[in-house]
Amino acid sequence: MYICLISVHGLIRGHDLELGRDADTGGQTKYVVDLAKALAERDGVSRVDLVTRRVVDAEISDDYAEPLELLSEKAKIVRIEAGPEGYLAKETLWDHLDSFMDNLLNWLKSQPRMPDIVHTHYADAGYVGVRLSHLLGVPLVHTGHSLGRDKQHQLLAKGFSRKEIRERYNMDRRVEAEEEVLANADLVITSTHNEIEEQYSLYNHYQPDNMAVIPPGTDLTQFHPPSRGDNIHFRKTLARFLRDPDKPIILALSRPDERK
Repeated sequence: MYICLISVHGLIRGHDLELGRDADTGGQTKYVVDLAKALAERDGVSRVDLVTRRVVDAEISDDYAEPLELLSEKAKIVRIEAGPEGYLAKETLWDHLDSFMDNLLNWLKSQPRMPDIVHTHYADAGYVGVRLSHLLGVPLVHTGHSLGRDKQHQLLAKGFSRKEIRERYNMDRRVEAEEEVLANADLVITSTHNEIEEQYSLYNHYQPDNMAVIPPGTDLTQFHPPSRGDNIHFRKTLARFLRDPDKPIILALSRPDERK
């Protein structure tokens, strides 16, 4: 099986992820890179391409300008041009998604075979995936990561006006793309039942029978109980941050965002 993952925005590379550099380079970036690597290890999967936008910008690493980057023997990152060369926030990418789709389709036509399945991540990639899956005649799987209607409710509660939300976050186009994805996707993957019951239920094309919960996994090569000798190293690393080191440790990891 040949799987095509699409995650358009943010800065995606296979090493030294710049998580938290901005709002677009966070958990989704880590998720899709790890997913590509994990899928490539499965029996029956012959190839995994993680497709994102190519960025040529003096303010960021040249890594993001490389058209291809190998992740493993069967997985790679493919960077497709769309719009201006420089880095763009996801809210400003909407006018360039048709170009992204056209360039991706042309690249796929140059390959020995077409994907067996397209798996899109976030609304922008979903917009691309709906069109691509129709043209290729292959199933579309979608993971939202976050949803526009839910975010709009939170912003309204903070005092934002609908006009400000619409203009600042391009919310109308995002929600329209999400509705289109829900109407066309063969499967929608969520991380929790809450997403299905509380967030996707806000949409007109809500189809819970087309949704499946797959909780994010844990990389046991990095996260494991301390082994002999680890305890001293951990204590030395953490001690400089602790005012009362005898208290139990609570570790919380997230992007530095008010909501988190």
